[in-house]
Amino acid sequence: MARNDVTRSIEQLATVLRMELEKENKALNAFRLAQDYHQQQRTKLTSLQQYRMDYVRQLQQEGSGGVKAHHYQQRLSFVAKLDKACEQQGHVIAQCKMAADQRRTQWLAQQRRRQAVEKLIEKKDQSLQIIDNRIDQQMMDELATQRLLRRSIS
Repeated sequence: MARNDVTRSIEQLATVLRMELEKENKALNAFRLAQDYHQQQRTKLTSLQQYRMDYVRQLQQEGSGGVKAHHYQQRLSFVAKLDKACEQQGHVIAQCKMAADQRRTQWLAQQRRRQAVEKLIEKKDQSLQIIDNRIDQQMMDELATQRLLRRSIS
């Protein structure tokens, strides 16, 4: 393969590498956003659970002092709604986790594609070095031959 062909190939691969790096950065950003959203949803569930516990504690304190049955039933109904909200939030968290895992898988796959292009560039660089070494050797051989010819003519 000629030096110019290898050089052209390296330049083309460098363009591909820039594109793969952009894709990798976008995939990484998508993964980070998914992770952040997942964490926000987990924090939301923790807050909801804490609110439920505080509400139940307050209800128990009120119950010890005597509360009308209707009022107590309303409070229990609200606790059931909080339980349902916690359950739904758990489903949201599971979906967020799956989405974050998918984004991570996509990012890692894109990272492998970028690394593959880098390895190709590295191989092309090695080929270019071999060609350059061969050219240098040919020039050195030619110089040695010319010196030998000059000495034999003299």
